[in-house]
Amino acid sequence: MLDTSARLLRLLSLLQTPREWPGSELAERLGVSGRTVRKDIDRLRELGYPVDATRGSTGGYRLGAGAAMPPLLLEVEEAVAVVIALHTAVQGAVPGTEETLLQALAKLKEVLPAPMRRRAGALQAYTVPVPVDQAGPTVTAELLSTLAAACRDRERLRFDYRGHDGTPNRREVEPYRAVNWGQRWYLVGWDVDRADWRTFRADRIEPRLPAGPRFEPRDFPHGDVAAYVSRQVAGAAWRYRARVTVHASAEEVTDRINPAVGTVEPVDPDTCVLDTGADTVETLGVYLGMLGLDFDVDHPPELVAHLRELSLRYGRAAPPATTG
Repeated sequence: MLDTSARLLRLLSLLQTPREWPGSELAERLGVSGRTVRKDIDRLRELGYPVDATRGSTGGYRLGAGAAMPPLLLEVEEAVAVVIALHTAVQGAVPGTEETLLQALAKLKEVLPAPMRRRAGALQAYTVPVPVDQAGPTVTAELLSTLAAACRDRERLRFDYRGHDGTPNRREVEPYRAVNWGQRWYLVGWDVDRADWRTFRADRIEPRLPAGPRFEPRDFPHGDVAAYVSRQVAGAAWRYRARVTVHASAEEVTDRINPAVGTVEPVDPDTCVLDTGADTVETLGVYLGMLGLDFDVDHPPELVAHLRELSLRYGRAAPPATTG
C-alpha cells in the first residue's frame, strides 16, 4: 500500500482526469478501503483542493474549479507530449506569448525526472522547426482572446477594418469562428450590413469594445469552416483562375485535391468542373498534372499556352515509342 503522502498525490492525479470517479473505483485503484478514500478526500479539501461529490448510481468525486490551479501531476508520456507541444509552439508563437511559453517550458523541464529530462533535451537539441516568416502580419493574444470570447458568448463585434488598399471602414459582425490558415488568422462571421457570411483578416481588425448585443446563432451553410476559409483566402489571392473540365467523378477529384486548391462541381457521374487558380500558370500546370486525370482547359489563354508548351517539352523528353 502507498504511504499517506504518496497516496494523496496519486488520488489528486486521478481526480484531475475530467470524469466522475466512484469511491469504489478510487479505492480499488489506490488499494485501500472506501473509508480511507473518504478520509483522503477530506484531507485534500483541507489543503484547499475543491473536490466535488455527487450522490447516486452515477455519482462520484471529481476535482472542481478553485481559486488557484492545483499542481498538475502528469504521467511520463503526458509530460513529454506537453514538452513537445510547448517547444513547437514557441517557434510560431502568437506575438506577446513567446516569453510566457519559454517560462512554462523551463519550469516543466526543471521538475522532470532525469530520464524524461533527457528525452526533452534530445527533442530540443535534435529537432529543427521550419522558421516562421516573422515579416508577415501578426496578431496579439489579446485580440485572439477577444475574438474567441465574442464567438463563445454570441456577442456582436463592432470593429474598424482595413481593406486591401488600407482604407478603413466600420463593420458589425456576428462572429462564428477564428481560423488559423497558413501564417495568418481569420475571423469568419455574418456581416450584418451586407447580410452575408464574410472572412476578415484578424491583423486588420481593431475592435470597438464593449461588444454589442447578443445574437441567435445561425447555421453555417458552407460545411467545414477551415475548408471554407481555405477557399476564400486562396481565391482572393489568385492571379490566374481557371474552370477545368475533368473527366472523372466529383468524388474522385475531391479526394485528390487540397481544399485550398479549389472547389469541385459535379456535371454528371463521370465529369466535373474544377474551379481553381494560382499566382502563376506554372503552379496551375503542376496542380493539374498531379491530378492524374484527363481534363480540358480553354481559359485563361496564358494557361492554355503554358500547357501546350509543356506537352511539347514532355514529348521531346520522352524517347519515341517502339513497336514490337
